[in-house]
Amino acid sequence: MGECLICHTRSPKISGSLGVCLDCIRNRPSEALTITSRVHGDTRRRFGLPPCPPRDPDGLECKICANSCSLGVGRTGFCGLVKNIDGRLVRFGGTPDKGILEWYYDPLPTNCVASWFCPGCTGRGHPEFAYTSGPEYGYLNLAVFYGSCSFDCLYCQNWHYRSLSAKRSPSVSAEELALKSMERKVSCICYFGGDPSTQMPHSLETSRIAYESSKKSGRIIRLCWETNGNFSREMAMAAGEYALKSGGNIKFDIKAWDENLNIALCGVSNRATLDNFRSLGSLYRKRPEPPVLSASTLLVPGYIDAEEVERIAEFISSIDRSVPYTLLAFYGCYVMGDLPTTSWSLALECKEAALKHLDNVTIGNLHLLS
Repeated sequence: MGECLICHTRSPKISGSLGVCLDCIRNRPSEALTITSRVHGDTRRRFGLPPCPPRDPDGLECKICANSCSLGVGRTGFCGLVKNIDGRLVRFGGTPDKGILEWYYDPLPTNCVASWFCPGCTGRGHPEFAYTSGPEYGYLNLAVFYGSCSFDCLYCQNWHYRSLSAKRSPSVSAEELALKSMERKVSCICYFGGDPSTQMPHSLETSRIAYESSKKSGRIIRLCWETNGNFSREMAMAAGEYALKSGGNIKFDIKAWDENLNIALCGVSNRATLDNFRSLGSLYRKRPEPPVLSASTLLVPGYIDAEEVERIAEFISSIDRSVPYTLLAFYGCYVMGDLPTTSWSLALECKEAALKHLDNVTIGNLHLLS
């Protein structure tokens, strides 16, 4: 049973660790964000990460992700992988020479968010983008888990990525990683994390090497990103082009519609996420089958409701009603581990709201629904 420190409402759907309710985030954002910013700062300091994206007036600007940190001498970026040392930006990861990540082979078909429409799990796009007309049994996904992020989601289910950015290891070069996709029956690479947005030069170089090799050898290698979408626009479009020509997919995890709610839950704005999704819509129109762009939203009880989902769905439909949208069941984790799992009633209400604007909506993680 959590209590809002502003209106003093008590409810199982208020995270006591966050300390504010949805109504106060929407209607009293100044007070709410003052409280949530302290929570973000306290948790990030445990991993040696700055509490918010630095904005030093005379600092050097990092342009890898959309946070555009401005770093004075001695300051570290929000992701923990870049630092201003003696007036020069030094990158400890995310370059073509060094990605801070873990990787593994994941047999197809996988439980990927896109599994209900991706070529590797369904055969859609065969024979150009899939080896078989059904699931690619016997083939593998090269899963790349990046150890840094441009968001700070307080309910992060992969929160242990912070230990990788803190240690700045393990590390793998783009060339070494691309070779992993050539050693076995790999038909797709999926970059996730953490989030690939803070290490895009590494994922793009890996993709270039893997894609060029696949063309020479006549192999299929789909290139996919699962991301919060907080890229620089240039890198978002570069990733989209690789996904487009390889049969891959850019999967945006749109956390919230309301900017204040996104800041409260995830530490930063969602403006770049929405702008990049809109920009990548031009590629979706070039290849809606199999879809090159999709979205998902985690249904966080008490915070992500049908109103949020309908606004997101309406936004997605401005590109095309056929864009796939996945609603994901939530379980309490990390700072917000005191919340219940998503209920069937919330999931169905949100799906009904989304279907007002979109034709392809599904609910994922059904086993978590209560």
